[in-house]
Amino acid sequence: MSLVVLLWGVNFAATKVALPSIPPLAFAAIRFTVGSALMAWLLARRGGLERPPPGLGWPLVWLGLLGNTAYQLCFMLGLERTSATNTALLLAAMPTVVTVSASLLGLEPLTPRRLLALALATAGVVAVVAGRGFAPGGDLWGDLLILAGVLCWAAFTLGLRQVGHRMSALGFAAWTTFTGAPGLLLAGIPALLDTRWGEVTGKAWVGLAYSTTLSFAAAYILYSDAVRRLGASRAVLYTCATPLVASAAAMLVLGERPTLWHGLGAFLIVTGVVLGRTESEVAVAGER
Repeated sequence: MSLVVLLWGVNFAATKVALPSIPPLAFAAIRFTVGSALMAWLLARRGGLERPPPGLGWPLVWLGLLGNTAYQLCFMLGLERTSATNTALLLAAMPTVVTVSASLLGLEPLTPRRLLALALATAGVVAVVAGRGFAPGGDLWGDLLILAGVLCWAAFTLGLRQVGHRMSALGFAAWTTFTGAPGLLLAGIPALLDTRWGEVTGKAWVGLAYSTTLSFAAAYILYSDAVRRLGASRAVLYTCATPLVASAAAMLVLGERPTLWHGLGAFLIVTGVVLGRTESEVAVAGER
């Protein structure tokens, strides 16, 4: 999960570099289409596509639509309609949504220590976002789309926790990619046709290549395996550190500078992640 956070955090800067030349929906369509081809290549080298166990066919379709098609569409269209600050704050609710949902469904215990870890990590995310200032307003429909995206990813994570152990991480990632990519390609066709590809910069192609191969294909496989090993609540807790990594990458790639808010956010995020990790390690030791 630490590697996943690193790959996802750097992706913000990589995508930022590419979007001035490539429209968001065209970017998502290319990313998932090429990512699907990359998944197919990896599977071919490992003996072919893993056959889903009996009864897992439709769950893989629904999880692909939730975690890929629906989430990406909500995120891209929501970000287009509301401020980046509103988007980041709503996405910061992800760990809380997953943990509370897992507890309500009886999948994982909701301990006081885990709640404290979640509270600290979420407060850290808010502090990092506050370092950039809070943009006024924001379109209500855009906010609702981002919130819908949070719910889609939370449902995907919980679904992965339930059925992911029945397949390999690569097989699960491949099937959900293949079932989620067609919708994104269809949604992105108008933007693909309108884009002036001859004017796309070299930096934009590098950003798209990073986002497709590392942030998407590699990180998705790692995330699928991590949720199976750690549980949904602990795995998603790590994602609170993504804005911290994103800020560091923005400093190096985009020339942005941190504030005291970022320092406070870093402390809270790391404390929350370590606290949640320590609890899980104690629980595993007790089981052994």
